[in-house]
Amino acid sequence: MRLKSAIWVSAYLRRCQSEGVFGAVSRRGAEEAGAVFVKVVLPDRTAMLYAPAPQTAYDDDRPFERVFMPVSTEPQPEAAVDERLAREIRFDPDVWIIETEDRAGRHFLDLVKSG
Repeated sequence: MRLKSAIWVSAYLRRCQSEGVFGAVSRRGAEEAGAVFVKVVLPDRTAMLYAPAPQTAYDDDRPFERVFMPVSTEPQPEAAVDERLAREIRFDPDVWIIETEDRAGRHFLDLVKSG
């Protein structure tokens, strides 16, 4: 059983704050199990978007953890990221969107391991 989305988001924002990174909820989703997307805005107003990893990427020994994957390999114009998020909301209105701003582009997420 995975941690409720609302609790995970709260803990994630505390982690960002403890590292000196501004973070905020820009869209509140379903408390129990809404998918969480994380947008990291860089100083040049480009952004990286991290989406929930597909269920097949989860470790069978730790199915309760949230794992993410970058939507692109390079930062995209912030407007393009916002368009992608608008499509996600139309597809699933229960999604959470977290926005952070960090000069170094740190995300503090567990990413899918390639290999």
